[in-house]
Amino acid sequence: MPLIRANGLDINYIVEGAGPPVVMLHGATSAAAEDWAAQRPLFRQAFRIYLVDARGHGGTKWDVRDGFDRDVLVEDLRAFADALGLETFHVVAFSMGAMTALTFATRYPERLRTAIICGIDIVREPRARAARRLMNPERIEREEPAWAAQLEKRHGPVQGDGAWKRLLPAIVDDVVNAPLLTFEELRRVHLPVLLVYGDRDVFVPADHAVAIYRQLPDARLLIAPNSPHAVMVAQPALFNQAAANFYRSTEQVAMQRASTRGRPAPVAPTRGDGASAYEPTAVEVAETTDAGDPFSTW
Repeated sequence: MPLIRANGLDINYIVEGAGPPVVMLHGATSAAAEDWAAQRPLFRQAFRIYLVDARGHGGTKWDVRDGFDRDVLVEDLRAFADALGLETFHVVAFSMGAMTALTFATRYPERLRTAIICGIDIVREPRARAARRLMNPERIEREEPAWAAQLEKRHGPVQGDGAWKRLLPAIVDDVVNAPLLTFEELRRVHLPVLLVYGDRDVFVPADHAVAIYRQLPDARLLIAPNSPHAVMVAQPALFNQAAANFYRSTEQVAMQRASTRGRPAPVAPTRGDGASAYEPTAVEVAETTDAGDPFSTW
């Protein structure tokens, strides 16, 4: 797997497929190749996908004692795209990666063609409370030894033996202390966004997902039934169908955003309160496609 120097570290990534670029970001404690395993075979048929390990995770070596927070992850994404010459790109991101991508979208919206944002909140609770409980290394070793072994196998070879025991508290500290995105910042994200949440997500209640949706000028919302935090893992067929339909419906806008090379796309209509003029709707899945449709195999 290649490494690329960006923002002061060697970022580990996998690249597959051919077509428009899609950067795929994983959740806390995980790795891109694992979180997006069920999407890789499909996405690479229509896109050139970049599966990126965050600093301190998987193959991107970093000692979290030297610093770990949301803002540095955002700059890692910007530097990664710059190093590869990606002026604009699609982003697909989950949980911690989704916070990186959503924050990136508020700061550099002109760099993104579209965004699929999965399982992240812009308020502290219950996210912080759940993170404190679930990401306690002592609890994991005592109650979930299989997960402890998995974390060691995932991070140990590059980060060092036991590095995950430092990583998890650093993640929790960032969740608890990172500045929160505001509704005003979300209203700057003038690009097509698909929000995906599970109705049984312990980190993000469904009503929080709706609140985020209402502030984004051009958003669609999917709340997956009977699904936990990682919808793309728990219900990959539903996730993949929703993604395919999203990309079909936004293809022209994405092409326009790519061709303008940094000039913002037209602003979507809003209500008087500044929130999106659109109401939440279910994501429809197309049953048939044209023969030339790059998503026809989905």
